[in-house]
Amino acid sequence: MKLLGIETVRARLTLWYVSVLALILLLVGGLIYALLARALYTRIDEGLQSVMQIAMTSLANDLAEGQDTEDAARSTAAELSSRRQMVAIYDPAGRLLAEEGRDEELAFVLPALGAIPTDDELFITAGEAKDEDDRHRLALRLVSIPPSGTKYIVVVGNPLEPTDEELESLREILGYVVPMALIVAGFGGWFLARHSLSPVVAMAERARRIGVENLSGRLPVVNPRDELGRLAETFNDLLGRLEASMTQQRQFMADASHELRTPVATARTAASVALQQPRRDERDYRETLQIIEQQTIRLSRIVDDMFTLARADAGNYPLHQTPMYLDEVVDEVIRAARVLAAAKDVSIQARSIASAAFTGDEDLIRRLLVNLIDNAVRYAPRGSTVRADLEQTPVGYSISISDQGPGIPPDVQPHIFERFYRGDAARARSQSDGAGLGLALARWIATVHGGDVLLARSSDAGTTFTVALPASRPS
Repeated sequence: MKLLGIETVRARLTLWYVSVLALILLLVGGLIYALLARALYTRIDEGLQSVMQIAMTSLANDLAEGQDTEDAARSTAAELSSRRQMVAIYDPAGRLLAEEGRDEELAFVLPALGAIPTDDELFITAGEAKDEDDRHRLALRLVSIPPSGTKYIVVVGNPLEPTDEELESLREILGYVVPMALIVAGFGGWFLARHSLSPVVAMAERARRIGVENLSGRLPVVNPRDELGRLAETFNDLLGRLEASMTQQRQFMADASHELRTPVATARTAASVALQQPRRDERDYRETLQIIEQQTIRLSRIVDDMFTLARADAGNYPLHQTPMYLDEVVDEVIRAARVLAAAKDVSIQARSIASAAFTGDEDLIRRLLVNLIDNAVRYAPRGSTVRADLEQTPVGYSISISDQGPGIPPDVQPHIFERFYRGDAARARSQSDGAGLGLALARWIATVHGGDVLLARSSDAGTTFTVALPASRPS
């Protein structure tokens, strides 16, 4: 989002910083000015009240000494007035009795008698309409001097020019200090923003140079303890996962190309050899067709497994969850596998529980079992036995598939569930026609059903895979 046409984060941060600071300075400066002005004007009013009390006392003393009304007024005005303080005394009719210290520039008209209070001072500011430099603060009061009850209108006043000059000086200081503070803060904010965001610039430059061909590059981490450092580490982790994914994808494509090329090349070679001679007997053609059929079946199986795993990786493989019984599915798969096992002189023994209710995708579960049992039968030695046991567990079901083959070496075991990985050499299974996708597909099927496929044991006495599935009941 653009802010006032400013596109860089550094400029926006600086602008926000200066704007907030300007608002704070204006509020604080305005508050200080208002409080100081109020305090100064309050002090003036309090001083005028004090002079008013002294004037009342002085008038009372002069009258008590026997002076007449005018002499008492003149004596009090002369005593209390100064160059910075005015005292004027009127009679109740508004006639001026005495006046001292009045500024020649002060234009003052006595208000109506009824507007002047007797129990408190009336404060007015005179002269502001003409010139703010000649303003005066006046206090008026109608006083009655006991015991005779003689009445006077007393007016005391002070010029506001010194106070106004102090406030004007404060305004000038604020007028200089606030802009200077904002300028310094702007440069400081720009420098701090530039320094703080420099890791972002470095990360952007480095990220711009990272592509598909050099995913091994990583973003620089200046400070792993701050937010930008954690962001860089997060991006580096993402790049690591992306690099691993790309490496896996390249390996997948290379392995897939190799696995697909082998049956295609075999079928093509068989057909080419059969067509080299103009005439061949029926047995040779049938052998050629059998080879082509076997390689086509293998090719179809590889393509089907690859397509299933690709849809699984994309997350759009449709699961058809239906109620079923695992014991029935296991029995069906074993009956079909016994036909192939008999051709290799391998027997299959099964042990199952009754009514193993389960909800899942029956086709996928059957495919999982076919992969594991076919894998065990294909690699089992002649005359050996393959076992398939379905058992109830506290959390669901366990299906164990065991063979009596040579076992899997420890260094190979961590890789057996990887795609296109086959430990044929380790287990002397060069006769295998698999593509190394069966175990990967079996684990995915178990995972999407909330379970897993594990290598339970593997030694010279044989190998056992265990399928763990959660308990569920048909709805």
